[in-house]
Amino acid sequence: MVKHQPLQVYEKQVFVSFVTGIYGCRWKRYQRSQDDSSRWECTWFIILCSSFLLLLFWAYFWSVAQNDFNEFNLSVYNRSGVWKDETIPLLASTTVGFSYITFLLILALFHISLGQQLNLYWVHKIGVLATLLTTISGVITVDDIWRDEWDILFVSLQATAPFLHIGALATVTAVSWLVAGYVIRRERSNFQIMVLLVYALVLVALYLAPLTFNCPCVMDRHSLKPRPDIIGRRGAPMLAPEHTLVSFNRALQHGASSLEADVTISVDGVPFLMRDRTLRRTTDVSKIFPARQLDDASLFNWTEIRSLNAGQWFLESDPYWTVETLTARERSRIGNQTVCSLTEMLRLASRANVSALLNIRKPLPEHPRSRNWFMDTLWAVQKSGISQKRVTWTPDTDRGRVRGLQQAANEKLSLEEIRQRGITSLTLHYSKASHGDIQEYLANNVSVTVYPVNEPWLYSILWCSGVPSVSSDAPQVLRKVPYPIWLMSQNAYNFIWISSDLLSLIIVIGIFCFQNYHMIRWRMSGMQNYNPEQIMLSAVSHRTSRDVNIMKEKLILSELNNGLSSTEELSLYPENGYARYSHGGPSR
Repeated sequence: MVKHQPLQVYEKQVFVSFVTGIYGCRWKRYQRSQDDSSRWECTWFIILCSSFLLLLFWAYFWSVAQNDFNEFNLSVYNRSGVWKDETIPLLASTTVGFSYITFLLILALFHISLGQQLNLYWVHKIGVLATLLTTISGVITVDDIWRDEWDILFVSLQATAPFLHIGALATVTAVSWLVAGYVIRRERSNFQIMVLLVYALVLVALYLAPLTFNCPCVMDRHSLKPRPDIIGRRGAPMLAPEHTLVSFNRALQHGASSLEADVTISVDGVPFLMRDRTLRRTTDVSKIFPARQLDDASLFNWTEIRSLNAGQWFLESDPYWTVETLTARERSRIGNQTVCSLTEMLRLASRANVSALLNIRKPLPEHPRSRNWFMDTLWAVQKSGISQKRVTWTPDTDRGRVRGLQQAANEKLSLEEIRQRGITSLTLHYSKASHGDIQEYLANNVSVTVYPVNEPWLYSILWCSGVPSVSSDAPQVLRKVPYPIWLMSQNAYNFIWISSDLLSLIIVIGIFCFQNYHMIRWRMSGMQNYNPEQIMLSAVSHRTSRDVNIMKEKLILSELNNGLSSTEELSLYPENGYARYSHGGPSR
């Protein structure tokens, strides 16, 4: 008695065994099936695709967010009170998860192209769910503590959109092989029509997507403006402790044309440089004044502040993984740094003949110098000997008292407000400075400084936008960018765009025609060689029912009734319940 089991293929298929073994742990030939995948397995395939798309978005976000890793670590520090590089585990987990999901998706697509039934192994199902839930929790966490960073995605598209378009076009074009196979090699159904329609809409949307792109670097090469000046934001904090003389010297060594600093007023009226509200992160206040480590930095007098070490934390925490590049002499010098006063920084700027941009934090109302902070700052500027024309400060307040000094607004303003307040320069975050706004400001003689700019791609698009200067934590990186990363004329880009679309369309049409021609030939050859039972069996080859198995049994019995030749063979294996039949050699 022949058991009702599908006919098995006995040829060695190493690649199929590898694909089905890794994906579904089906290493043996009798474990594989070419029946339709169940709805449950199709649901897991959809979950796998969704995980891939989410991880692709997540990986892209972190690749462009490298510009602001310091801001992210500072946000975490302000919540936890512990300074450490939180981006390392995030990048590692994202890389592992994305690689794992991508590998599974490739195996699933091979299953579909080879006609194998999808059957994801339960261990992989747990892995996919764990990866998906971890990524979702990561997105929620970033949205909670770093919500403003999502803006960098839209900014980055100004630099990456043309390349992402070509990559997406190549991917969707390659997928046409699977779509064509699904639509042509099966009986017509409403779902097939829907799949074909969705695919066509996606393809048309990709073909027309460049119409929505706004890329500053798509411009005439002769219209490119001079290279933006680089302002050392808190010096060169990736090479030396921020707001120290060593850091400002390193910024000047790497081509900074100006220095930027955050100014706080001490309780006895001495302006000094400090970014944080407290002294805890960048000094050893927890050792010298442990009971006051959470106090506001402005509540210390200058003698107390000057007694603190402002460099040892950099050597111990190594926030930018650069300590190993320092020589023993440089480490010794950094380890002996103290908190820098405003006067010291301005004297250095004066000797180097560069400008200074000051972000002044006004004291709290209960602070002893709350009414005298302006005169304290002005006295420090005059004491340093720097030309007042070289000093710019924000915010744009107390304008009536500021005479001889340059003032800049650190918020986005309309042209009417700029004229009313007599402002000649703006200091804007890159997410607030669109290409159109920059062009409008420059056309009305308003200088624009954009911050923070630490990555070459962001520096390049701002260069193409005509920005006069940028504020950077990494002047040593931007110094190595002698020209925008990419620059092409509008005509050249139009040629690439249209050529890519036409090539994709030709390939897609060719794939559909090839699949249709191959299917017609296969059916015609099948009609000539098959007996009636084989034709009926082929018609229902994708159905899993007891009737199909009975038809296979009838096919074997019909061959027995007709007699077997010397090259024909029928073998029954009752021990495993499967039958093998060949006619003139291996059969499928």
